[in-house]
Amino acid sequence: MTLFSIAKKNVARNFSQYFLYIASMVFSIVIYFTFVTLKYSDTIEREIESSQKIGSLMSGAAFVLIFFVAIFIFYCNAFFMKKRKKEVALYALLGVRKRQIGFMLFFENLLLGAVSLLAGIIIGFLASKGLLSILIRLMGYDVAAPFAFSWQAVMNTVIIFMIIFLVTSLQGYRVIYQFKLIDLFHASAKGEAVTKPNPVIAAIGVFLVGLGYFLALQDMTSKIWQVLGFLVTPMVILFATIIGTYLLFHSFTGTMLKWLKKSEKWLWRDLRVLTISQLLHRVKAHATTLTLIAILSATTITAGGAVFGLYYNISSTVKQMDPNTYMFVEQDEATTKKINRIVGDTDYNRVVETIEQNFTYNDEKMAYTLLSESEYNRLANVQQRDEIHVKGHQLYALDAAYDERFSPSYTNMTLQTKQEDFKVIDYKPYNLLNSALAYSTMVVSDDVYDTFAAKKSAKLQHFRVVIDPDATKADAKKVATILPEDAQLSSQPADMQANVESMGVLLFIGSFLGLVFLAATGSIIYFKMLTEAEEDKAKYVMLHKMGVSMKAMRRSIAGQNVVIFFVPLLIGILHSAVALKAFSSLLSMNLIIPVCMWMLAYTMIYALFYVLTVWSYTKMIKQTIQTEGV
Repeated sequence: MTLFSIAKKNVARNFSQYFLYIASMVFSIVIYFTFVTLKYSDTIEREIESSQKIGSLMSGAAFVLIFFVAIFIFYCNAFFMKKRKKEVALYALLGVRKRQIGFMLFFENLLLGAVSLLAGIIIGFLASKGLLSILIRLMGYDVAAPFAFSWQAVMNTVIIFMIIFLVTSLQGYRVIYQFKLIDLFHASAKGEAVTKPNPVIAAIGVFLVGLGYFLALQDMTSKIWQVLGFLVTPMVILFATIIGTYLLFHSFTGTMLKWLKKSEKWLWRDLRVLTISQLLHRVKAHATTLTLIAILSATTITAGGAVFGLYYNISSTVKQMDPNTYMFVEQDEATTKKINRIVGDTDYNRVVETIEQNFTYNDEKMAYTLLSESEYNRLANVQQRDEIHVKGHQLYALDAAYDERFSPSYTNMTLQTKQEDFKVIDYKPYNLLNSALAYSTMVVSDDVYDTFAAKKSAKLQHFRVVIDPDATKADAKKVATILPEDAQLSSQPADMQANVESMGVLLFIGSFLGLVFLAATGSIIYFKMLTEAEEDKAKYVMLHKMGVSMKAMRRSIAGQNVVIFFVPLLIGILHSAVALKAFSSLLSMNLIIPVCMWMLAYTMIYALFYVLTVWSYTKMIKQTIQTEGV
C-alpha cells in the first residue's frame, strides 16, 4: 500500500472531524473565486458604468480575504496536527520512518486542500449567477445575471490556494522532525498557559475598556481629543479596548465565575459545580483566543453595520443634499423644450434666480447663496417645507450639512458687507437647492434681494429647477445627454444611482467577508470545544457510572458552550455598539435600525455554530458512553 493510499484512507476515516474545516475552506474559496470572477465579469464591464472601480474593490477584498483565510488555514492545520501527534508517535513507535510519516501527512494536507479547492471552484461557478444577481440588485440595476465562468479566475484561485496548501502540507511534513516521541504522545495535554484570576487585573481590564468607550463617545471637538490629537486618540481607544478585552478574559470572567462558585445554593444543583470548574479552566486557558474572537466579531459587526447603515440611509441622504430632481444652469429655449419633452408633467419646473454673495464674519470672507423670500416660499410649498418671513436686514439660514461641533453657530450670527450688517434670525437643517450648485443658503426679504440684484457687482445665477417624483434613471440619462457640460447638471436620480452602486458593492463585499470571518471564528471555537470534549470523555463516563443522566450532562455541556461562544460575542457587540454610536454621531445619522438588523443577523448565524458544537460535543460523549458499555 502506497503512502498516498494510506493518506486517502486517513482522510476518509476522519472525514467527520475534518468536515467543518473543509466546509470553512470551501466557503472561503467560493467567496474568493466569486470576487475574482466578478472582477473579470463581462456583464459588469458591459452594463455597469463604474466597473473599473468595482474591479479594484474586488481585488482589494480578495487580498484581505486571502490574508485572513491563510491565517485561518494555518491555525486549523496546527490544530489538526496537535490532535494527531499521538497517532504520528504511534507510527514512529511501530518503526515507520520519519520521512514516510512526513510524506503521509504532506499528502493528507494536500489532498484535503485539493478536494476543498475543487469543490470550492465548482460551487463558486454554480453560485456565481446567484451572487452576481445579489450584487447587481444591491447596486440598483435591473439586469439578468448569467452564469459567470472565467479561466482567469480559476487560474488565479488555483495558484493562490495551492501555494497556501503546499505551505501547510510542508508544515505537516515537518511535525515528525520538530518534536521528541514523548512530546508527541503528550501533545494533546498541552494548552495555552493558565494563570489564576487576579481581581486587580480584572479591575484594570474593566477600567481600560471603560476608558476606550469614554474616549470613543466624546465629540471630536472635546478637550480630550484636542489635547491628545486626532491621530493619538484613536490609537489610545484601540489599545485600551484590546488590552482591556484580554484582561477581561484573563481575570475578570474568572473572577466572576469564582464569585458564582461561592454561592453554594446555586452551585450544588445539577452539574453546576463541574460546569463552573471546567469554565474556570477554559476561559483562562483560552484567554488569547477568546480575545481575538471578541475583537474580530467587533470589527466585523462594526464594519458591516456601518456599511449597511450607509446603504440603508442612501435615499434620505441623497434627498437631503439634492431636494430637487434636476437642477442646472438655464439653457437656450430649444434645449429647454427638449428637457420638457422628457420630463413631461412635473410638480415644479421653473427658473430660480439666486445671487452668489460674499459676507464677512469675524474678519473672514464666507460665500453664501442668496434666495428671495418669495422664491423660497414657492419652492418650499412644493417640497412641503415651512414658509418663512424675514424683514429688513434679517437672514434665514438653510444648511443641511451644518454641524454645530465644527461650524460657527448661526444663532445671532452677524454677517457683514462693506456697507451693511445682517443678522441671522434662525436656521433650518435642510437645503432647498441642490448642494452641488449652491452654497449654504441665506433667505432675504424681496426688497433686500432686489437691492443686491441691482448692484453692478451682483453675481446673478439662473437655475432651472425641476421636481418630478416619477423620474426614472432612463429619464435622467436622457437629460444628462442633452445638456452641455457647462449646464452643471445636478441630478437626484444619477446621484442616487452612484451612491447605490458604491455602497452596494461595499455592502456585498462586507457581507461576504463578514460571513467568512464568522465561519472562521465559529469553526475555531468548534475545534477548541471538540478538543476539550476529547479530553473530557473519561470524566463523563465516570459521571454516568455515578448515575448522572444524559440530560443533566447535556445541560452542563450547553452551559459551558454558552459562555465560551456568547461571552466573546457579547463583548464584541458592546464594542461595535460603542464604535457605531460614535460613527453615527460623527455623521449625524440615525443607524439604530440597520445596525440592530445587522447584529441580529450576525448573532443568528453565530448561534448555528453554537448549536452544531453542542450537538457534536454531546454526540461524542454519548458514543463514548455507549462504547464503554456503561
